[in-house]
Amino acid sequence: MISINDLDFHFGSRTLYDRANLHIKPKDKIGLIGLNGQGKSTLLRILVGEYKPDGGSISMGKEVTLGFLNQDLLSYDSHEPILIVAMQAFGEALALQKQIDETLLEFETNYTDDLVDKLADLQERFEALGGYTMQARTEEILEGLGFTTEELQKPLKLFSGGWRMRVMLAKILLQQPSLLLLDEPTNHLDLPSIKWIENYLAGYEGAVIIVSHDREFLDRTTNTTVEVTGGKLVPYAGNYSYYMVEKEERNEIQKGAFENQQAAIRQAERFIERFKAKASKAKQAQSRQKALDKMDRIEDVAPEAAKVNFSFRFSVQPGRHILRMEHVTKKYDEKTIFRDTNVHIERGDKIALIGANGKGKSTLMRLVAGTEAPTAGNHQLGHNVIMAFYAQHQLESLRIENEILQEMIEAGSKRNEMELRTVLGSFLFTGDQVFKKIKVLSGGEKSRVALAKTLISEANFLLLDEPTNHLDMQSVNILIQALDQFEGTFIVISHDRFFVENVATKIWYIEDFQLKEYPGTYAEYEQWQEDREKEAKKAGLPSPSAPKPLPKEEKKADASPAKTPSPDQKKALKELAEVEKKIDEREKELAQYEAQLADPQIYQNAAQLKDATLKFEQVKKELAQLNDRWEMLAEM
Repeated sequence: MISINDLDFHFGSRTLYDRANLHIKPKDKIGLIGLNGQGKSTLLRILVGEYKPDGGSISMGKEVTLGFLNQDLLSYDSHEPILIVAMQAFGEALALQKQIDETLLEFETNYTDDLVDKLADLQERFEALGGYTMQARTEEILEGLGFTTEELQKPLKLFSGGWRMRVMLAKILLQQPSLLLLDEPTNHLDLPSIKWIENYLAGYEGAVIIVSHDREFLDRTTNTTVEVTGGKLVPYAGNYSYYMVEKEERNEIQKGAFENQQAAIRQAERFIERFKAKASKAKQAQSRQKALDKMDRIEDVAPEAAKVNFSFRFSVQPGRHILRMEHVTKKYDEKTIFRDTNVHIERGDKIALIGANGKGKSTLMRLVAGTEAPTAGNHQLGHNVIMAFYAQHQLESLRIENEILQEMIEAGSKRNEMELRTVLGSFLFTGDQVFKKIKVLSGGEKSRVALAKTLISEANFLLLDEPTNHLDMQSVNILIQALDQFEGTFIVISHDRFFVENVATKIWYIEDFQLKEYPGTYAEYEQWQEDREKEAKKAGLPSPSAPKPLPKEEKKADASPAKTPSPDQKKALKELAEVEKKIDEREKELAQYEAQLADPQIYQNAAQLKDATLKFEQVKKELAQLNDRWEMLAEM
């Protein structure tokens, strides 16, 4: 289907690919993995023609079609309803539909046999293209990705970046290209939507290449793993779990071969050193030296992933009860988020809060943190509880002119510089990297700094809202190790099932406007939920997780005129309007820089090109942060 042969690609003086090879077959489901910066997303852009290789060739059949989901699509905007935007995938069918409508209109004044034949031909082609089912298929995919039936008629412009990305994903899936290229498709999906797309991809007829840091998602959607390492594309004939086992076996073989070769080299070098000056042996010494010079050297196995080697400190131990919230109700105007719910957290609880977006997870976290007050109910923090709250918007609180080490020093943990450098080393900042300024860091690097700051605090109660966002697999593994060593209490919100399974011993979920608890691991919870669904189906009952209507008295109360917004709500609404204004401004800026970079003339001026590229990347990052903030405020 596609053959990549001896691919070379460079960014400036940096080599990303060096004579790399890969063959993609029609039904391959490939997980493309590797450390950040190795060139995974670059390879996808090379395949779609956005980047031109410096050497080698890419052979692709004329019939091959590509669909590319990437983070740049976050900025796509339209006043059209999302149903219409997604249906743009059926370009040919929509054009035929227009011709059919025009022909039917012509029938009113010109009913002829030729016109009847023309209409029959048009309708036959329209049916062959699936025109009569395209709206139903579009609705099915959009609803599978988390949109309600009512939302399908809302303009795309009203949705945040994450939800717009879902619309673009739906459009690409509906196009049914022969090769799907998905760059971090789960970034803006919640657990129900992730499971839906897993099922969809399982039955997908074409080939798929997925770049993702979600190993559970890769395990369930891929049958081949390709690692980008050392400028090469190294294939493994299985999913991510298979890759992990096979990689270890290959490393053992390589390690043995390396050690054997090093022993042979040392022996040869000793012989050369001993006999190079001796006339009777000089020729033999020269011969061995030539053999050494020509030898293909086996590389040593790269060191294992970073290990957490710092300890947590508590200035005080908390009491047994960390937090109690009783009979809590939370409403925003007419919208009920929680009704008469209770929260009880004890010392040592390791809790994961999971579920679909829009159910109130972030709201609950703010209620627990005390940064937002309930509409009704009590909130009581336990004795000696010291809390630390990590969320994505806290990346904005990093002081951009600070160096990483200075940012850690100013966090006030009372650790010395050596200890802080050890902590940063665990988070993959080694050597002189600790002197990089915050403003030059990527989103993932900033996340690691913010997490490191949270973990060195003396808090005995951690609240972590989506801590694995923007983290690669190595960084997620570090966070798992860190939380495994943490002797305090924590709550995490995450859609990363591997992470949740490895850190949580209790699962919280929101059902019927109340917080509910499952006392076990995520795998046990998932099995329990499956059993519940099967039992309900067998008994002819609705799904236990399906939303149930509010009691009549609440409905009646909701029907009354809206109450005056509270000061907190007014503040949130004001900020929402400000964020929307900034999003519009950044989108216009982004369009200007895109136009500049699309102009061939700019590539004649290196300084101008560099300036435009840096500004483009900065505005793109700001836009992503603003979209995340909009999403959080909109939930309120």
